Amino acid sequence: MGGSHHYSTEAQPKKDQDLDEIKTNRVPLHYRDQCAHLLIPLNKCRRETFYMPESCGHERHTFEQCQHIMYEQRVAMKKEMKAKEAASAATSAAAM
Repeated sequence: MGGSHHYSTEAQPKKDQDLDEIKTNRVPLHYRDQCAHLLIPLNKCRRETFYMPESCGHERHTFEQCQHIMYEQRVAMKKEMKAKEAASAATSAAAM
């Protein structure tokens, strides 16, 4: 039941953002992350369609998917950090 979600290559976070484009399009500071390149076309679409809820679905989905991928990456990094801390704590406890 369910779970058949398509994978979009457009939704990949980009580390090398065009900062001039981000500034020109007045992306708020708290959205200037690795998905900012997707927020620019989404906001443009929203302005062109007067923020109609049913429009810009593809752009919004792509941006939200990018945000989710970034979240999953942060969770994986946190798990790795905890595993390393546990391993170093076990090593230092065994050395005593």
